[in-house]
Amino acid sequence: MNKTKKIFIRTSGICLVVLIFLIIVIPLPKPLFQSPHSTTLYSKNGKLLNVSIADDEQWRFPESDSIPEKYKKSLMLFEDEYFYNHPGVNPVSIFRAIRQNITAGRTVSGGSTISMQVVRMAYGNQSRTKFQKLKEILAAFKLELFYSKEEILKSYADNAPFGGNIVGISAASYKYFGRPPHQLSWAEAATLAILPNDPSSIFPGKNQPLLLKKRNTLLEKLAERKLISEEELYFAKEESLPSGTVTLPNHASHLLTRSKKEGNNGTKVNTTLDERIQIKSEEILNEYSNRLSQNQIHNAAAIIINIEDGSTIAYIGNSNKKGDHGQHVDIVTSKRSPGSLLKPFLYALSVDKSLISPYQLLPDIPVFYNGFAPKNFDKKYRGAVYANDALASSLNVPFVHLLQDYGYEQFHIDLKKIGFKSFNKPADHYGLSIILGGAETTLWELSAAYAGMKRAMDNYLDRPLNKGYSAADYHPNFYLQKSSKESEPELDNRGILNPSSVWFTLDAMQMLNRPDSESGWERFASSQKIAWKTGTSYGFKDAWAIGLTDNHLVGVWIGNADGEGRPGLTGVSAAAPLMFKLFDVIGGQLNLIDPFGQEKIICVESGMPASKICTNTTTIALPGSIKETAQCTYHKLVHLDKVKERRVNSSCYSVSEIQNVPFFILPPVQAYYFKQFNPGYRSLPSFSEDCEQNQQKTFFDLIYPNNYVKVHIPKEQAGNKGQTIFEAAHENSNTKIYWHIDSEYLGYTIRDHKMGISATPGKHLLTVIDENGNQIKQLFEVIE
Repeated sequence: MNKTKKIFIRTSGICLVVLIFLIIVIPLPKPLFQSPHSTTLYSKNGKLLNVSIADDEQWRFPESDSIPEKYKKSLMLFEDEYFYNHPGVNPVSIFRAIRQNITAGRTVSGGSTISMQVVRMAYGNQSRTKFQKLKEILAAFKLELFYSKEEILKSYADNAPFGGNIVGISAASYKYFGRPPHQLSWAEAATLAILPNDPSSIFPGKNQPLLLKKRNTLLEKLAERKLISEEELYFAKEESLPSGTVTLPNHASHLLTRSKKEGNNGTKVNTTLDERIQIKSEEILNEYSNRLSQNQIHNAAAIIINIEDGSTIAYIGNSNKKGDHGQHVDIVTSKRSPGSLLKPFLYALSVDKSLISPYQLLPDIPVFYNGFAPKNFDKKYRGAVYANDALASSLNVPFVHLLQDYGYEQFHIDLKKIGFKSFNKPADHYGLSIILGGAETTLWELSAAYAGMKRAMDNYLDRPLNKGYSAADYHPNFYLQKSSKESEPELDNRGILNPSSVWFTLDAMQMLNRPDSESGWERFASSQKIAWKTGTSYGFKDAWAIGLTDNHLVGVWIGNADGEGRPGLTGVSAAAPLMFKLFDVIGGQLNLIDPFGQEKIICVESGMPASKICTNTTTIALPGSIKETAQCTYHKLVHLDKVKERRVNSSCYSVSEIQNVPFFILPPVQAYYFKQFNPGYRSLPSFSEDCEQNQQKTFFDLIYPNNYVKVHIPKEQAGNKGQTIFEAAHENSNTKIYWHIDSEYLGYTIRDHKMGISATPGKHLLTVIDENGNQIKQLFEVIE
């Protein structure tokens, strides 16, 4: 070996060692790119629903899973035809660029490969000095050592600039063409392959003729390489260029914000939302909300849930309209008073524990517990009402009586088992008011609880006998697609609610009448069977409606985000119509086939198991959870005279002539109110004159006013209208006396029977009644 050759080999070896050393010491960012990403929201079918700009004000979508083939071929042909054949640097391109730059006397070509461009972008697009160029060359070699060709291509596609503040193929594809990259045409793919070459000078809307020329040149080159046919070339060149950017989809905006807060900022959020249902539901809700604005009701929210698994199909956190009315607030997750929406759970739990049966009478009379004096929405009392009717009519007073019997402490415990995590204060904090909206919860939580109740009933049928319950049936809704199948839940032979209790609860919820806007709906065969419940919070601040079919739940809230109440803002009039419109979008109905019940003979009037003296009975299915209860206690045999007109007894009437007649007898106070709604109710006949003297008399009288008087209502010192005091006397000081003026209930007194009265000028009727049904009526007149 001659000396020259040895020197060459030695020099080459040294250069190679130096090169390897430089490649090793040249740093590569880890990870290559650390720029923030936009948060993208996709439907269950992969449709883009919404996107937020990245924290650095760039439209930069999260990294893509793959590169579209059309874009990949266009990019390589335009930027780096021999990408798969070089180790990061293409010497031919480098020398060609040097020659072109020398000839031109300025830099006209960089000779950069895709790998070198990835390195330059990773370094933050630093100024193009010779040293920086050398650094990029060395780093490109290193990049090829640690990353595959596909990874390098993907890094380029995800981080290349496409003009303005658009970064990456995904953002560019949506911003310029309104579709995902894999749906791009050849013309569109070629356009995007060109843009990163000079993104500040050429992009849609700027230098259109030059952009068109470059695109068509690339298309012709694709045809020359037989990557597209002549026919494809012709049609591709006929496609026009976009004149600018397009508006990105803006659906489920509140869910996008929520997902960012819940740790998904800067990621691709794959949701369970159904694109068609989401978009249509938004249109319906926004149109409906705009109409409500005339009554200064500015906000609305709705969700649609798949009952089977709890996945969210549609999520509308608020109405989308102009104005500063709190449209940014996500009402779905905001705590609000639910009004009456907890009544179905108390009903189901009470049936489950045999406290009531669906057809049993509940008291609907004035009640006062430690300062809590609830009233029904119409401010009337019905005396006694069947439990299922009380739920269907959403009467407040019967459910307060029921909760008092059930125990609000136990109810609080059971609600938490069902999934109400919002009720985080002790039971005493809420007391009995919890059943009327005294504890705040969210639409998200309420819908999960209702769906869980229906899901538990459905799943019971699909599981082995005596092993059909699972606490896992009651779980929160979810909106993120799950990556893997969850493990099977552990089964138990006793769940939170017996399925028969749920069945009868949903059955009662089907009895509700639809809103006035849908009057006559029963006449249409296509009308959906839906179990639904409304709620209205105190002060008309929140209107709710939740409905269920076999497969879906729709939950609606209407009101003002700032909590301002509005007259007429009720669940039935404001929220229910929107709920039914949303059900029209998804279709379906509720089919309650098997009542899970046991057939029993009951008294039609009392709803209790029939006794021998019940005059009207029927055979009906009762919940399987109902245990044997006492026979009807409302029907009693009453001793009447031979013509059955007056009451008698053996001390004053011939025993042989006494007629024993069955009577349906309510407690006196219940009977007083019951008669007002049930004119056919037969009151007990009065005693025969011969027998009256044998009956004990109750001393009960009015002290003031004790005859027709004219009453002057005094004014207080501040000029406000004051009160005058009416007074009654009763031999039993511990009895309750109920006070009414013109059939309007005022309250009751105990021990000290004095009631402050403040009535309008004119004639009025005062009615007082004691616990035994004894009553006194007295006319009086209020004068100015």
